[in-house]
This record gives sequence, C-alpha cells and structure tokens, in this order.
Amino acid sequence: MTIPQDVEGNRGMIDVQMMVKDSKKIAEETNTTITEIEGTILMASINNQMVNTINITQISKDLQYVVQSDMDE
Repeated sequence: MTIPQDVEGNRGMIDVQMMVKDSKKIAEETNTTITEIEGTILMASINNQMVNTINITQISKDLQYVVQSDMDE
C-alpha cells in the first residue's frame, strides 16, 4: 500500500513540531537548572562574605588583645 504524498508531508510536519516541542522543553529545563545554579552561587557568595567578616572581626579582636597585653606589661 502506497501512502499518499500529502499524508507523508503531514508526518514530516508533525515530526518537526515534535522536535520543536522537545527543544522548548529542554530549553525550559536548562533555564530552570541555570536559575538554580545562580541561586547556589549567590548563596555561596553570601556565606563567604559572612565568613570573611567573622574572620576579620576575630583578627581585629585578637590584635586588640595582643596590643592591650603588651601595654599592660
């Protein structure tokens, strides 16, 4: 049995539409993943800033203690 050419053309269009739909789905999933990665990087940056601030504050306190100890002696 031979399939008419217009039916075969429709199958081709359906295949293209399915590929476009699949591509859009992959793009959406990729966008979601990128957004999650950006959030993770931002959180790591905020945490790093907090750790740096704590370290600097502790160093400052330690220096004040050393200076005060030297002055007392």
